[in-house]
Amino acid sequence: MNLSGNTILITGGSSGIGLEMARKFIASNNQVIITGRNKEKLDKVKNELGNVVVIQSDVSIAASISALYDQVSKAHPDLNMLINNAGVMYTINLQDHKLTPEELTKEFDINVKGTIWMNNAFLPLLKKNKNSATVTVSSGLAFVPLPISPIYCATKAALHSYTLSLRAQYKNTDVKVFELAPPATKTELISSFNEEDMKGTTLMTVESLVADFMKGLSKNKFEICPGQSSQLKFMSRFFPGFILKQLSKPVDRMHKNID
Repeated sequence: MNLSGNTILITGGSSGIGLEMARKFIASNNQVIITGRNKEKLDKVKNELGNVVVIQSDVSIAASISALYDQVSKAHPDLNMLINNAGVMYTINLQDHKLTPEELTKEFDINVKGTIWMNNAFLPLLKKNKNSATVTVSSGLAFVPLPISPIYCATKAALHSYTLSLRAQYKNTDVKVFELAPPATKTELISSFNEEDMKGTTLMTVESLVADFMKGLSKNKFEICPGQSSQLKFMSRFFPGFILKQLSKPVDRMHKNID
């Protein structure tokens, strides 16, 4: 992939990994469009980065994606890269049945449906343009679950499988299909986790993560697994029982107060 002269749309671009991606792509002479649900955050990013287009949009709502496509395709018909980065992560106790059905599957609505719907809307436009790509931001937890976040891990496993299929179906087109599987990274996503839950985990900085992503992208490395993600993938393949047992330890803390 050529990393300059592109028009790039990043969902969930107002913080964390998406925001750092926006910074790096802008610095490399790209037109960047970011979306998010929080207008205040988007306005703050606009003031900070300056040369960025911000659009309030919610990937969990099909009508919002349709409106986003109409706006972007008219104003930026040369769009050639979509980065599906929007995502949420929660700890959920599956023995505590207090969540509504909607709350229980919210992560699927944003993480999985959002990515599938965004690709379905924007891939026809990407196919018309050169040096085009779509990127799925999954997780190292796509390969082995962290049981205290069961729904999140299931969404990322689903995204990994979906992306493999998408790549196979688009192999005869000029659209490249990438997957970035971040390890535990210093973002808002894990800010609510207990210190004990993260014991033994080395957090990667967003700067290091995005640097690895840009390097992989430039070399057309279709599955990019920085840091401990590559270790999780290896362990899940050769020592699945051992690594699942290690990642299951926080469940005891979660359940200690259950009657």
